[in-house]
Amino acid sequence: MMISEDAGERELQREMGSYERASKFYDRQMKDRLSAKMVELIGRQEMVFMATADAQGQCDCSPRFGKRGFVRVIDEQTLAFPDYRGNGVFASLGNILENPNIGLVFIDFFDSTVGLHVNGKAQSYQPAKLPEHYRAVLQDDEGRIIERWVVISIEEAYIHCSKHVPKLARADKTIDWGTDDPVAKATDYFEKQDCSL
Repeated sequence: MMISEDAGERELQREMGSYERASKFYDRQMKDRLSAKMVELIGRQEMVFMATADAQGQCDCSPRFGKRGFVRVIDEQTLAFPDYRGNGVFASLGNILENPNIGLVFIDFFDSTVGLHVNGKAQSYQPAKLPEHYRAVLQDDEGRIIERWVVISIEEAYIHCSKHVPKLARADKTIDWGTDDPVAKATDYFEKQDCSL
């Protein structure tokens, strides 16, 4: 399968003199499915950034978190992850209802500092309404409240090079999954007045 080339990308590549370099990137790096190394990287991640847009193109970019491997590889062209109980706004999932295009970015901050872009089409399902062929592989035994499952059909997968990615150190933090405690959620963080600014 040929990866589609964006007209805007190509126009700017010509303007900036990077057309040939970009062509080599497309030929070498752009895949329409996950490789074994990509699957391994996804399996180690506790976070992914998710970009969506509504039918009018209004964008949202939100992180999703879970334990290592919370994003599940169903097969080389299909990913899924649980959408845990959150603030109830459903900005990203609402966008997916209007426009299924989705972009995911995984960044391996703690090891290789390599990133992985995955673009495709998404659908979300209430757990009880998952299609039968997904139910056996998308069971959660952690006891956390899953409001929906997001299933992505992969169209593109490619590297985000490590040269500008900082290497981070993991620190201990207790995660209160699904809590409504405003202190644990730090919901007033941007509402507090800071006289030092």
